[in-house]
Amino acid sequence: MKFGEAFTEYLHGEQDRFLEKCGHVEYNTLKKVLNTCRSCNALRDSCNSDSSGCQCQSCPLCDQKFFSELMKEASQIAGCFSSRVRNDQQAMVLEGWMLIEYALMNAIAIRKILKKYDKIHGSVNGRNFKSKLRAEHVELLQSPWLIELGAFYLNSNGSDDGDFKEFSSNFSCDFNVNPPVMTLMLPHLIKLEFDLTCAICLDIVFNPYALSCGHLFCKSCACSSASVFLFEGLRAASPKSKCPICREVGVYSKAVHMLELDMLLKRR
Repeated sequence: MKFGEAFTEYLHGEQDRFLEKCGHVEYNTLKKVLNTCRSCNALRDSCNSDSSGCQCQSCPLCDQKFFSELMKEASQIAGCFSSRVRNDQQAMVLEGWMLIEYALMNAIAIRKILKKYDKIHGSVNGRNFKSKLRAEHVELLQSPWLIELGAFYLNSNGSDDGDFKEFSSNFSCDFNVNPPVMTLMLPHLIKLEFDLTCAICLDIVFNPYALSCGHLFCKSCACSSASVFLFEGLRAASPKSKCPICREVGVYSKAVHMLELDMLLKRR
């Protein structure tokens, strides 16, 4: 089964009620934009007959519809994913694995449609756009909320609920390796590893907080980096304070305490 068919089946499957509350990548619509772009097709035909090399690096018609729409969809998906994990623990109980699958399927859809864009245009603009998604903090499989969901399932590993046991088996953590990691095994043989090292003290994150750029730090280390007292908290930092890793400005104001990860670290 091709991915487009599998994605359509996913959207109209058992989780359709859940998906009604969240946006998703309009994969087939975006694919149609690429397939029906006459300018792209003309350029591609010209490239095939021109030995001097391909000139179809981009297409204004595609780009206008394609990248703006994909960024809007990716932002909506990332917002829905993070808000449901952040604001509703009951949602994690009832929808945790559905949220993970939601992030995964849409991330695969984005990856495949960008790969198709580059194939059609003979460019690397799609690959560059993935970097832009990371910079805008909407790269789904790099979200700190996946770490929080993983910690939630590992914390619930002792539950008698069969579903929890089944889903938690997809997560593991090893604090005795360097660096300490949380591993998530996903469908389609996708393996994600999250480094749980604080980039400042180079130890396992203690009392972990995620800045809005997605990077994790010990609370004390992040406060020290932003020149604020521990009792004041990260949100007391100056708007000009930068992430110690990516140097992005203004990332402290929406810093979030990773409660499930904190609990997991204390228990382990």
